Amino acid sequence: MLPRRTCIGVFDSGFGGLTVLKALLEVIPDADYIYFGDTARLPYGSKSVETVSRYAVQAGNYLEQHGAQMLVIACNTATALSLDKITQAASVPVIGVVEPGAERAAGESKNRRAVVIGTEATVNSHAYLKALEARGVQAKEKACPLLVPLVEEGWTDHAVTEEVARIYLDEAFTDGFRSADVLLLGCTHYPLLKPLLHRVASKHVTIVDSAESTAQAVARELRHAPLAVPENERRNLPRLRFFATDSTEKFKRLGERFLGHKIEQVEHVDLKE
Repeated sequence: MLPRRTCIGVFDSGFGGLTVLKALLEVIPDADYIYFGDTARLPYGSKSVETVSRYAVQAGNYLEQHGAQMLVIACNTATALSLDKITQAASVPVIGVVEPGAERAAGESKNRRAVVIGTEATVNSHAYLKALEARGVQAKEKACPLLVPLVEEGWTDHAVTEEVARIYLDEAFTDGFRSADVLLLGCTHYPLLKPLLHRVASKHVTIVDSAESTAQAVARELRHAPLAVPENERRNLPRLRFFATDSTEKFKRLGERFLGHKIEQVEHVDLKE
């Protein structure tokens, strides 16, 4: 019989949440993981709160049905727009990416000023702004819509991406935020740009990765309240399982960039409306 282990479900609208899974694997290597990428219905940013909530709740239910004992919402849009609804619908603990990222940013900031970069939908939700202000940190948000397609193109260290990032950061670190000492990455694609962003950002700026912060928050939660595994449950499933609602081949190809190693198998899921 295989040892019984905690099973964590990770949900995202696409591939970016794999950076959260990568961080989780580093921090909690002895758990089982199920990843659900709703690739057929992305991007979530252009959809209504009601639609995002419905999709995310469906995905959460699917992960629970496949053994997840905790849900990690590794999608900034779903966290920002629908975390309450996902939590209400779930019968297991739920952790999103916004609060852990804001908590870490607040802990790192000396002068209580931070810049947040993310997608249009995340910025328009003001979720990070509210979470930081609740912790006594003034925040300025900047939407960076060109960065996600550049990352998915594989241009994570390209001169074009560096110039785009430089323009965005120059626009973000202006006026009263020239002295901001934290750059919070409010999109799960952005960890792939950290080396480039370190070059572009001012030397006094600390870069906070919400993917890493979320993994640390999950680890703290498990230390505080370990998840019991049913005595009669055999862990015959693979340690890592991947589900996607669109092309499994595309998921494997793109996903490996985010996860940092080969993805052997992806199972296709057709969630009915």
